[in-house]
Amino acid sequence: MAQDPPAQDQMHYEAMAQEALRGVVKAALKRAAAPDGLPGAHHFYITFKSEAPGVSGPADLLGKYPDEMTIVLQHQYWDLAPGETFFSVTLKFGGQPKRLSVPYAAVTRFYDPSVQFLLSFETAPAAGEAPAAVADKPAPAADAADADPEAANVVSLDQFRKK
Repeated sequence: MAQDPPAQDQMHYEAMAQEALRGVVKAALKRAAAPDGLPGAHHFYITFKSEAPGVSGPADLLGKYPDEMTIVLQHQYWDLAPGETFFSVTLKFGGQPKRLSVPYAAVTRFYDPSVQFLLSFETAPAAGEAPAAVADKPAPAADAADADPEAANVVSLDQFRKK
């Protein structure tokens, strides 16, 4: 008896899950934009594709980071404006305030080292580029001061699923 081939995901569950998790980033930024700002020791490392469609900022700044750029929202950020499809923020680079706008679709990593919370996202590959693989390992416990968002592992969603 022949086995049926595996069903094709015509619902695109992986894309829906990625979109839902981007909603966590949006909600966290909305809380950070509130008058009280970030609560406690929370702060964010946000990595994004600097040449993704919709990313805007000073050309000299984005030119320094032609692939990915990581920004930190902790003590010195201004005018954080989380919208429905993108967020904007003013940060200082070289002592000069510069405004960035980043679509949520361009975000590749969102990390809050104060609680070791990491989300990693796939982005649409550029023309002729292979899609990036997402790791399936839990993030190691590390001291927030020593945390390196570039070296952090992706948190597997399996640990949160009911068994």
